[in-house]
Amino acid sequence: MRDYLTSYFTLAVTAMAAATILVVAPGAALAQEEECFDCHDVGGDAGEEFVVDAAAWGSSVHVDMGCDMCHTGTDDFPHEDEVEHSPCVECHDDVAEIYAESIHGYARYNGRKEAPDCDACHGNSHSILPATDENSLVHPKRLPDTCAVCHSDPETVKKFGILVARPVEAYRDSVHARGVAEESGAATCSDCHNSHAIFRGPDPRSSVHHEQVPETCGKCHKEIDQAYRASVHGEAAANGVREAPICTDCHGEHRILSPQEKGSPVYATNVPKMTCGRCHNDLRLTEKYDIDDDAVSAYEDSYHGLAARSGLPTVANCASCHGVHDILPSSDRRSHIHPENLAATCGNCHPGAGERFAIGEVHVLPTEPEHFIIYWVRLIYLWMIYVTIGGMLVHNFADFSRKLAHPQSRPEEPGGEIPVRMSLGFRIAHMTLMISFGLLAYTGFALKYPESWWAAPLLVWGDTMDLRGLLHRIAAVAMLGALAFHIVHLVVDRSARRCIANMIPTREDIHEFVERVKYFRGKRTHPPHSGVLGYPEKLEYLALMWGIFVMAVTGFALWYENLALAWMPKWVSDVATVIHFYEAILASLAILVWHFYFVIFDPMVYPMDRTWLTGHAPITRRIERGELHEEETEHRVHADDLAKHELPRFR
Repeated sequence: MRDYLTSYFTLAVTAMAAATILVVAPGAALAQEEECFDCHDVGGDAGEEFVVDAAAWGSSVHVDMGCDMCHTGTDDFPHEDEVEHSPCVECHDDVAEIYAESIHGYARYNGRKEAPDCDACHGNSHSILPATDENSLVHPKRLPDTCAVCHSDPETVKKFGILVARPVEAYRDSVHARGVAEESGAATCSDCHNSHAIFRGPDPRSSVHHEQVPETCGKCHKEIDQAYRASVHGEAAANGVREAPICTDCHGEHRILSPQEKGSPVYATNVPKMTCGRCHNDLRLTEKYDIDDDAVSAYEDSYHGLAARSGLPTVANCASCHGVHDILPSSDRRSHIHPENLAATCGNCHPGAGERFAIGEVHVLPTEPEHFIIYWVRLIYLWMIYVTIGGMLVHNFADFSRKLAHPQSRPEEPGGEIPVRMSLGFRIAHMTLMISFGLLAYTGFALKYPESWWAAPLLVWGDTMDLRGLLHRIAAVAMLGALAFHIVHLVVDRSARRCIANMIPTREDIHEFVERVKYFRGKRTHPPHSGVLGYPEKLEYLALMWGIFVMAVTGFALWYENLALAWMPKWVSDVATVIHFYEAILASLAILVWHFYFVIFDPMVYPMDRTWLTGHAPITRRIERGELHEEETEHRVHADDLAKHELPRFR
C-alpha cells in the first residue's frame, strides 16, 4: 500500500512540474525575449551581426524556447564573457547522429565547408519555420529550390564531382513536381533521398541504392511494388542480379513523366526500344541470361512494331502483352503470355483470336530456320526475285545495247487512219491501275520503313489515324476497282475479248524469243516480228493478273486480321505478311525494269510510248511488230530493211 501511495505521489508531482513548465516556461521565455530584443531587435543597440528579426522569430519553431537555451553566457548584462552558441545537436542529437554519417555530414566533418549544414537547409536558427509552412525552406513546394542551391550550381557540381546533371531541373518537369504543386502529396526530394540520412547511390544504406529503390517507390506505390516484387524482374533484383530492371530503369530517376506523355520512357511507342529494348536487345545480357535475342527485332518488324515505330500509340507494345509490373515468364500460369492465357491476351485487341487454333509463337523472324514455313516462303521469293529481275535486266540490257550499237531511223507517220492499239476501256483501266499501283507502292514501303525521310509526310495524324495505312487501303480498293472495270469491259466488248485472247502464250512466243536472242548476239540485223502481242506483253499481263490476286488475298488477310486470327493459325498471317512484302518488291522491280524499259527507255519509243494516252502505237513499234508494209510508209521503209535506216540516238 505504501509503495502504491509513493508511486502515486511521484506521478502527481511529475505531472504538476510538467504543467508548470508548459505554462510558466513560455511566459519566462517571452519575458526573456523582450529583454534580449531591447538590444538585438532591428534598430537595437547590438551590433549589426547580432541583430535578430523579432517578427521572424515570432513565427519560428523555436519561439517557445528562451534565448539562453542556445546562447550561454548571457546571465550578466552587459555580457562580460563571449556568448557561446550551442549547436543543434544539443537538442537534436538523434538527427545529428544520422547527419554525421550522411554524405553531407561526412563531407563537412572532413573539411568541406561548402557541404550543407542545418542552416543551409532549414534557414537561420532564429527563423526556422515548420515544414508545413509554405515559406519554410523544407516545405515540399520549396524543397527543390533548397536542394538546387548546390545541385544546380555548376561550380559546386564540378568541384565535388556530382555525376547526376541537373537533377532539380529534371524533377521540376516530372509528374511528381506537378503533384506537389497541386498539393496531392506527391514525392519530393526528401521522400526519395531521405531528409538527413542521405547517402550516395552505390551505398547500400542509401534509399536510392539499386536494391532499395523498389522499397522507396513502394512507400507511395504499394500495389505496384507488390506486383513488381512477384514479377520475374523483382525476383531477379531481390536475388542480387544487378542488371535486373528496377523502377528507375524504366521510368527514369528525376524526370518521371506520365505514361501518356510522349517524352516518357514508358509512353506506348517508346516502350519497345527505349525501355524493354535496352536489355532485351542487348547481346551481352541476352547471352548472359539466356534471353530470346530476337524478340525485339521480331516485334519491330511486325505490324505492331511498324505501327509503333511510326508513332501510333494505340497499337500493342511489349507491356500490352507481357504486362507492366507483373511480368512473368511464359511458363508461369499467372503470366499473360502463358499458352493457356495467350488467347485472352490477344483477344483484348483481336476478339476471337486463338479460339479455333492455338496462337503459336508470337515473335517470329522469317530469317530464322526454326520458323520452317515462313523461312522457306521467304527464301523461295528471294530466289524468284533474283532470277526474274536478273533475267529481265540481262534481256533489256542486251536489247538496249544492240539498238544503241545499230541506231535506226524513225520514219514519218504514213497518211490515213492510224489503227487503235489501246481502246478507251483499256486506257481507263490502265490509268486507274497506274495511279493505284504507284500509291500502293509508296504507302506500302512507307509502312515498312517508317523512319525513312520519304515516309515522313504520311506519318500518324493524332493518336489514332495512320495516313499511310488509310491511303494504302484506298489504293488497294482502287486497284481492285480497275480489275473489276477490266472484267466488265471484256464482258461487254467483243474486240476487247479478242485482244485479251491473244495474251495466251503459244509456240510462236518461244520462236520469237529464240530469234530475239539471235538478234542480241548479232546473228540478225533487226529484231524479229512480234506479232500483235509479243512475249514481253504477254508475260507482263499474266504476271499482273497473278500479282493482283496474290496481293489481294494476302492484303485482305492482313487488313482483316481479326478474322484471320479467329479462323486460321497465326502462322498463316505471318506467311501472308512475308508474301505480301516480297511480292510487292517483285512487282515494283518488274514495273521499273521490264515495263518502264519497253514504254520509256527502249530507243524505239524514247522518250515515251504514248499509246496509254492516245491509244495509237508509235510507227517504230508498229514496224517492229510487222504491222506496217513497205508501201504504207512515206520513206518506203520495210521492216526487214529497218536496220538500214538511222533512228535518233537514245539520250
